[in-house]
Amino acid sequence: MGVLVIAEHDNSALAPSTLNTVSAAAKLDAPVTILVAGHSCRTVADAAARIAGVDKVLLADAAHYEAALAENLAELIVSLAPGYTHVLAPATSFGKNLLPRAAARLDVAQISDIVAIEAVDTFVRPIYAGNALATVKSSDTVKLVTVRTTAFEAAATAEASVGIEDLAPGPDRALSKLVGRELTRSARPDLTSARVVVSGGRGVGSATN
Repeated sequence: MGVLVIAEHDNSALAPSTLNTVSAAAKLDAPVTILVAGHSCRTVADAAARIAGVDKVLLADAAHYEAALAENLAELIVSLAPGYTHVLAPATSFGKNLLPRAAARLDVAQISDIVAIEAVDTFVRPIYAGNALATVKSSDTVKLVTVRTTAFEAAATAEASVGIEDLAPGPDRALSKLVGRELTRSARPDLTSARVVVSGGRGVGSATN
């Protein structure tokens, strides 16, 4: 048994959020496996294999995984989950779209947006728009968790690569399709991955203050 981390990527490069999620997984003191599901994404699996703290990489390469549609990826996670105690994904739009569907299929309660891990079954997450912190304990056999990436440091790069295991892809459920993407490009980092966030507030009387 161990921890399964779902890699977020664009089929050519790992998203930085994956590195933070691996750091969270390392706190569970169990072997860490990364699942890379996509199309023509061997380079992503190679990069995942060089993350410090990772014991193995699973690669599921198929055309119906190219767009990272939750309907297909969730089925893959459901098939793999019985072999793990925890399944972790970043609390980005990717993870928030994917993990609730997998949790419903497994009939377990998802634990969302954690900022700390106190034990293998106990997690801390913000509630009331971040104004309070709740400590949550789960008795589910497999725990599906999304990780607030800014709460954990990014994992380092290892000197040596771990093994990559090719998986037989699951079926294409054909429940949805990607019609198109409209992406807003900005020189600024995404809020969920920014190292420093400066927030406006009430003035305090002088430029110095």
